[in-house]
Amino acid sequence: MVTMSETIGDRIAIYRRRKGMSQAQLAGLVGRSESWLGQVERGIRSVDKLSVLMDIAQLLGVDVETLSGRQWRYAPNGGTHLSSLDDIRQALTGYQHLLAEQPIAWPLPQLNAAVTAAHSAYQSAEYASTAGMLPSILTAVDAYDEISPDVQAIRCAAYTVAAKLLTKVGEAHLAWICADRAATAALGAESLSTQGMAAYQVVCALLQAERTDEAEAIAVRSAEHLMPHIDPADPEVVSQAGALWLISGVIAARRVDRTATEERLATAETLAESLGRDGNHGWSAFGPTNVAIHRASAAAEMGDPFAVLKTASLIDLESLPEGMRGRRSMLHLNLAWAQVQRRNDPEATLHLLEVERVAPELLRFHVISREMMREMLKRERKNRTPALREVATRAGVL
Repeated sequence: MVTMSETIGDRIAIYRRRKGMSQAQLAGLVGRSESWLGQVERGIRSVDKLSVLMDIAQLLGVDVETLSGRQWRYAPNGGTHLSSLDDIRQALTGYQHLLAEQPIAWPLPQLNAAVTAAHSAYQSAEYASTAGMLPSILTAVDAYDEISPDVQAIRCAAYTVAAKLLTKVGEAHLAWICADRAATAALGAESLSTQGMAAYQVVCALLQAERTDEAEAIAVRSAEHLMPHIDPADPEVVSQAGALWLISGVIAARRVDRTATEERLATAETLAESLGRDGNHGWSAFGPTNVAIHRASAAAEMGDPFAVLKTASLIDLESLPEGMRGRRSMLHLNLAWAQVQRRNDPEATLHLLEVERVAPELLRFHVISREMMREMLKRERKNRTPALREVATRAGVL
């Protein structure tokens, strides 16, 4: 008999065996590696996408609640609703130019300043503020009929920050629309760094839509396209190429391809060293510290909590540019994950509290943080983690 005291991984393993399926067969059918499924079944990592859990449940002939051990409304991909999301959707689907309605075009310096403010708010993990800015920015940027490179560069930057936010809050379809529009604008901007920035967001949108193979191919090909044009005198191209190598390395880590992961991260590290210090060219946050943070993320993707802890111990977050609160908090999120895997919940709670201190909105909107809190609450011992329920309540998990 399957009981609710077992983990998701335990239940997947039980029903998989009842179906007479091997790990390789089930993993292949959901587009993941046998190693990934083995880690899930051993409790080393969680199923962090509701769509994947739904696919597994369908293949095993059970419902999602049976595998998750919780009511549907508490499924892993549940999140906090972002205000202004409907306004962003309306701005994206208004198509005023097709209806002969001409919105008011802002002066180009004003529009550029607004886009810059939106990027800064996003990197500070102020997602509600970013969302509030986007509807008017997207409407204004589409009011321009001219197709000059300057206008197209600003349009690309506007749709890029919109794609970032929508990917972060799990709106895969809207994120893809914005990333596609950013890519179209990037071609008109006649700028390699702008094209790299747009390509990165296309990759992120594809990942959010579970199209991992396509995302990896675009990330690698876009990075390779930029490499012949690398020049330390042009830090934006260096940064965009480096960012693409970083995300392609993390994707390889999802497949537990250690060779590809290390090769790509090493290439990014070489590019970061050529810059000499941490920067934020083209809103990439690229530099030596960000490479190190991605090494920790790659270790987490491969289900190796000890490598996460070892890598994180060498990172100095004070080297990051001011305002990069989202990047700072991601390291603590990875550390929290590593401690959860070690069942060191008091230490994990401390890292979640640090995420909340640095970037409280990331704690509410990030799928992994919410799932970690649910896992800890299931095995909670209040005298060991007195702050867990409080932070989970503030994050909207309880």
